Amino acid sequence: MHGKADSNCLSCNKSNSFKEVKIVAVKIRLKRMGAKKRPFYRIVVADERAPRDGRIIETVGTYDSNVDPAVVKIDEEKALSWMMKGAQPTDTVRSMFSKEGLMTKLADKKAAK
Repeated sequence: MHGKADSNCLSCNKSNSFKEVKIVAVKIRLKRMGAKKRPFYRIVVADERAPRDGRIIETVGTYDSNVDPAVVKIDEEKALSWMMKGAQPTDTVRSMFSKEGLMTKLADKKAAK
């Protein structure tokens, strides 16, 4: 704070045309659903500070471990879009994405950029 009213200064006055931007760490993780002893999971994009089953930003897929073999459904376009924006998948979700071939698609997309 220097006390001068400068329209280009970010640290002072309200006449500045810039908006304050909050940077939020975003994770792609599992949200538990289903009945007791019958878990069903949604693969969701959420703020890393939100609780496991709390507020989400968007759902990008589902995972059902109750059937054999386990069923994983992923909207690849949404998942890739979020990862290109900087969302980090948890270890479990990263493993699922790798099995579905999503991590190689992400690497190819980043290399083409």
